[in-house]
Amino acid sequence: MVDLAGLRFLPGHLLPQVQQALLAEVLTAVGETAWFRPTMPRSGRPLSVRMANLGPLGWVTDRAGYRYTPAHPETGAPWPPIPERLHALWREVTGWPALPECCLVNLYRGTARMGLHQDRDEIDLTAPVLSVSLGDDALFRIGGLSRRASTSSMVLRSGDVVVLGGPARLAFHGIDRIVPGSSALIPGGGRVNLTLRRVTPS
Repeated sequence: MVDLAGLRFLPGHLLPQVQQALLAEVLTAVGETAWFRPTMPRSGRPLSVRMANLGPLGWVTDRAGYRYTPAHPETGAPWPPIPERLHALWREVTGWPALPECCLVNLYRGTARMGLHQDRDEIDLTAPVLSVSLGDDALFRIGGLSRRASTSSMVLRSGDVVVLGGPARLAFHGIDRIVPGSSALIPGGGRVNLTLRRVTPS
């Protein structure tokens, strides 16, 4: 794994029973109406993941660009709240004094992937980013602060937690692929990734 200050990897941090309880809370909150298919700015090409958001702000991407919005881009409904269980995890592993304002929920199935990118659409770039893996294994790639920096990869398994803080806050990272069938946690199969972010200054 890349030796980058501020990068923390907590393998198996969530026990199986905690993973099941957390997943149930997230899927109940999302329901069937909060999912949407994101698209790339300008081209309108759909991403391979399905997305939803929890919290007062949600991250979306479509032809209008990358942005945070308090409402679903298609239904206009406010995003469901972030479960308290995730607030507790945020306080436990980040120690950040203000709570996250967005929990991005990404559902990976089949050949879904996420190209190398930075999390930099937030106003506050000092707060850490917290990522939780649930379900199928995923090949996670992380590099440095430029797209051309060397990268390394590692397998993220269900219950693993990753924190990008300090110098690692703007590290390029992505998901090369998932391993279908490596976990039975997600109904219908696949991987759910939860990304918690603070958007506005604390």
